[in-house]
Amino acid sequence: MGRWEFATRTSASAAVAVVPVTSDRELILVEQFRIPVGKPVIEFPAGLVGDDGQAEDLAAAARRELEEETGYRAGAMTLAESGPSSAGLADEVVSIFLARDLTAVSTGGGVDGEEIVVHVVPLAEIDAWLAAQQRRGCLVDNRVFAGLYLLARAERNETTG
Repeated sequence: MGRWEFATRTSASAAVAVVPVTSDRELILVEQFRIPVGKPVIEFPAGLVGDDGQAEDLAAAARRELEEETGYRAGAMTLAESGPSSAGLADEVVSIFLARDLTAVSTGGGVDGEEIVVHVVPLAEIDAWLAAQQRRGCLVDNRVFAGLYLLARAERNETTG
């Protein structure tokens, strides 16, 4: 089989990402400079589960990350899917949640110097907005595209089912 390298986190048990949608059909996204890629990255709020050494369930971590990064609280948090973040490199599994019934409770921006910029984007304009961010030099995290698919799937299921 040859030589195989992979990464494993020792400080957290899993990861979460959150697709927040306001009642006005706006998406809440975040932007932060990511040192490994050397560029700003557009993402959905995300983070590690139990990274403070405390036991934490997935939904609680999703709620915490949403509020820390964006300043919003979700009235409804629904698990959409879970899967590997990079199966050829790491053993990390990311659970993606859909967050609805949002209430702004702070300005967000992250913790511990994360310097997160919050973007509120109408869902109907997301494709053009993401393209504009790429033109200005941002990368778009693949979980954004996955999250958009999961949101569309959930909405199809709600109308048909």
